[in-house]
Amino acid sequence: MGRKESHDENLVKEIASHYEAILRLVGEDPTREGLLKTPVRAAKAILDITSGYREDPLSIARQAVFEHAGSQMVIVKDIEFYSMCEHHILPFFGKVSIGYIPKGKMIGLSKLARIVDNFARRLQVQERLTSQICQLLEEAMPTEGVIVSCTGEHLCMKMRGVEKQDSATTTYDYTGRFASDASLRMEFMRLCEM
Repeated sequence: MGRKESHDENLVKEIASHYEAILRLVGEDPTREGLLKTPVRAAKAILDITSGYREDPLSIARQAVFEHAGSQMVIVKDIEFYSMCEHHILPFFGKVSIGYIPKGKMIGLSKLARIVDNFARRLQVQERLTSQICQLLEEAMPTEGVIVSCTGEHLCMKMRGVEKQDSATTTYDYTGRFASDASLRMEFMRLCEM
């Protein structure tokens, strides 16, 4: 067993002990049959859900930046994401659409999805998630502008608190020509709706 696997196993055990304590505190019996393995499963799940802390998104992006001479605008739309609200540790999820105007370089399309996953797999708020994706792409390669749209549904609004089942939140961030040209932003939004 390698050092990382040993570290992960110890981390899983430590987190599982906290989940076991939480089960007791909410009135459950962690020794009953259905809950015997729950603390370990929950520990592994939270480590997976927060795996974005253990990867460098800029490194991910720069692995696939290539020379490019064409396209006015590149759009990848409807990249699904799953994240955890940092305020209540409850899920929020939805879709991200990314557009950019190449300036001699392009990025591999699958890297855009990996960047979304990297930032989503942290304790997050949607506003920061949107901004982090946009700013990272601006830093990772030369562009004439980047735009990111994110629409999410938040279980902290659906399961608790105001309990509004049909609510959704949309956030935008943009740089470069998208910041200075409203018609370019509108074109991105129109193309995303197609």
